[in-house]
Amino acid sequence: MEIKVCGPGCAKCTEAEQIVKDAVAETGIKASIVKVTDFQEMAMLGVLSTPAIVIDGKIKCVGKVPTKNEISEWIQRGN
Repeated sequence: MEIKVCGPGCAKCTEAEQIVKDAVAETGIKASIVKVTDFQEMAMLGVLSTPAIVIDGKIKCVGKVPTKNEISEWIQRGN
């Protein structure tokens, strides 16, 4: 599973990245977490607002910091 955390590095983007890391650690699911800061790459993913979470190519959250429970559900369902 590949999880992309999209954002330029602002406080909310950093918070989203940490919550993703915590959720992955708690669920025990193997996942690579990639930080995407390049706006062109974000646009190619279909992300136009940050922070955003993309799991295995599917946008799960845009423009807000998701809760740890939301992320846990997404990764446990296999996206």
